[in-house]
Amino acid sequence: MTNPLEVMDQGTLLTFDFDDALRYHGPLAPGGVAHAYQVLARGLQALGKNGPVERRDITVTTSHGGPGVRDTFELVTRAVTEGRYTVDGALKRPERGRTMEIYVFRLDYRGESVTLVVREGFVRDEYIALSRKAARTAEEEARLVVVKQEMADRVMASPAGDVYDVVSSVGAA
Repeated sequence: MTNPLEVMDQGTLLTFDFDDALRYHGPLAPGGVAHAYQVLARGLQALGKNGPVERRDITVTTSHGGPGVRDTFELVTRAVTEGRYTVDGALKRPERGRTMEIYVFRLDYRGESVTLVVREGFVRDEYIALSRKAARTAEEEARLVVVKQEMADRVMASPAGDVYDVVSSVGAA
């Protein structure tokens, strides 16, 4: 079981678990929800050395434009509606290959920044091929539903530190 995400909102501690994120997003993209949840688990730990961070002071930049990712960040940080969420293709890491290139996330908080990238094995080639295919057959649609859930299960079955690496961290001066 994954630990809940904790953030502060104007002096009030808020706690979110994975089921909260799934309910907020709905059934479309459980894999994206899982990835964003684990990014937040890893990133909030790195940024909140002295306890939970203030949710409205977090800025999110990612090369991943998926709806499950977006909605999970919105639920926990309110970054989308408050203009602190950006999808930026420049963050892509093409040297990591087509399957993993967009799984890059930067969280900024009060002069500190962490950049996280997914580790090998959590995103599969089959998922990328099916999700990016323009005209899927009914069988491919059904398979994509299964593959998305398998990815969500795989991502959530491991601690966040096993799923995402912090590849850069910049502290406040």
